[in-house]
Amino acid sequence: MTILEQQGAAAKAASRVLACAGTAKKNEALAAVAEALWNGRQEWLDANAEDVAAAKEAGISEALLDRLTLTEARIAGITDAIRQVIALPDPIGTVTRMETRPNGLIIGRRRVPLGVIAIIYEARPNVTADAAVLCLKSGNTCILRGGKEAIRSNRCAVRLMRQALESAGLPADCVSLVQDTSRESANELMHLNDYVDVLIPRGGAGLIRSVAKNASVPVIRTGEGVCHIYIDSEADLDMGAEILFNAKCSRPSVCNAAECVLIAEDVAEDFLKKAVPLLEQKHVELRCCEKSLAILGSRGIPATDEDWDSEYGDYVLAVRIVRDAAEAMDFIADHTSGHSEAIVTRNYFTAQKFLDTVDAAAVYVNASTRFTDGGEFGLGAEIGISTQKMHARGPMGLEELTSCKYVIYGEGQVR
Repeated sequence: MTILEQQGAAAKAASRVLACAGTAKKNEALAAVAEALWNGRQEWLDANAEDVAAAKEAGISEALLDRLTLTEARIAGITDAIRQVIALPDPIGTVTRMETRPNGLIIGRRRVPLGVIAIIYEARPNVTADAAVLCLKSGNTCILRGGKEAIRSNRCAVRLMRQALESAGLPADCVSLVQDTSRESANELMHLNDYVDVLIPRGGAGLIRSVAKNASVPVIRTGEGVCHIYIDSEADLDMGAEILFNAKCSRPSVCNAAECVLIAEDVAEDFLKKAVPLLEQKHVELRCCEKSLAILGSRGIPATDEDWDSEYGDYVLAVRIVRDAAEAMDFIADHTSGHSEAIVTRNYFTAQKFLDTVDAAAVYVNASTRFTDGGEFGLGAEIGISTQKMHARGPMGLEELTSCKYVIYGEGQVR
């Protein structure tokens, strides 16, 4: 067996124990994990500082560097999120259906864990804790494969969590980390069919598309975020400018950040006068269609065809002027990744048409796309934002990490 196959076998064995652990035992383990991460925070920060230094030397972008960096405040947020997950209802064992058939059989449907969840992600050490905790609460073991940029941080976090699990009486192999960050290890994980029940890629569009194309294990696509803000001709332009600024600039590296603004031509010049000064605070590069470039002049640069489908993850924004809401919705249909889309308008009927027509996991009226997040939706932490339609869509909280099985009670019935 390869090292990764050994990890898979250990995770599969641990999954049988965790599936029957019960809510109290899982919550005890999660509390131990939160305590271990907090008590070991200096060790975690030191490991992260080495990752950050190496990333800077490698020339990583400021936006990606922000994703990579841990602070004591961020670790406090991670441990607070774990305690919030402890307080959430445990979905495992919930009976969602129970009925008696004419032949006397009692047939029920019960929520169960998916089993072994593999997660491939990039330079975000917080995902290491978030993913592990959600898997544990929902009765799933996990095999984590982070990017090379965060390998020291991830090794430290996983070691602390594994020690905490053992102290709480659960197998350490409920959580494991792939130590090899090469392309080969990712490829092997994608084909670990004997051990992995589902694979969740969490990162940029390139990673997600590669996993979806090459994996032989079942995949749930998450995180690919080409998100649009449409400024309608009947929008409150001041509101629209603030929403766009928040959606683009509050944290440009995350998947719910806006990548393209569509503006109704009737208000384009007035809106840009309000929005551009805000965007200039963060030196946002504007990649413009011909009409918007005519308004912005040297402040923008000409967009290419690739810009309308790009997830920049940086202070870059595509700008396009459209005729009206109908054209905006057609454009979104052609270029959306299915993550989050927003309209700013005071017209109720236009807003409803947008909600009905636009096909995405989350569709907003007069609000920033940055709210597409498990915590903001009241789900606690989430393992990612699913942009597909099968099994789960939107923030993947605890319930989305479960499957079901039928349980049947009889009294000797035969067919």
